[in-house]
Amino acid sequence: MGLLSKKDAKLIMDPLSDDNPITIQVLGICSALAITAELEASIVMAVSVMFVLGIGNVVISLMRNIIPSKIRIIVQLIVVATLVIIVDLVLKAFAYELSKTLSVFVGLIITNCIIMGRFEAFALANGPWRSFLDGIGNSFGYGLILILVGFFRELLGSGTLLGYKVLGDPIELTGLYAFGYENNGFMLLSPMALIIVGLIIWVQRSRNPSLIEDE
Repeated sequence: MGLLSKKDAKLIMDPLSDDNPITIQVLGICSALAITAELEASIVMAVSVMFVLGIGNVVISLMRNIIPSKIRIIVQLIVVATLVIIVDLVLKAFAYELSKTLSVFVGLIITNCIIMGRFEAFALANGPWRSFLDGIGNSFGYGLILILVGFFRELLGSGTLLGYKVLGDPIELTGLYAFGYENNGFMLLSPMALIIVGLIIWVQRSRNPSLIEDE
């Protein structure tokens, strides 16, 4: 018997493909556009959302029977805001330059539709363990798209990955630059993130036509 039941495993696997929060549910698009010009920022944002959503789902699940329905949104905002403050303080303590790059976008995790949506749709109706799996699964799905977009934008826009020159040196004309390759500056603009997400959606629906029929 595996560590997870088939039903629990679906909570993690489905958001990676057929129920992805960005490409299928069309949530969390703003951060996919704003912070994916660099792969490092994409990874940090993905990990941050994973922490906030995973822990937040558990907290809301534990409190679900004592939260008055009239103030449940306020309670959810307090929980997510507390977790976001922790993320922000950790970034400032251990990755200050990156925290300045992400700046306001870390704070906007509070209003991320994915987080509030999972609180409402799942954590308020399920136990802590399944809520944790749901949070991890949806944050994995969210992070996967952010990392894919960040990978292509930084690689094609700057010729680097995580700040390292992987296509050569554009000044000394080494690597691909020796053959006339030039960085595509458009990849660093936010609209290109939307185009890349659109291409991912196209590939996803081409491989699984049932996603189109479900709509």
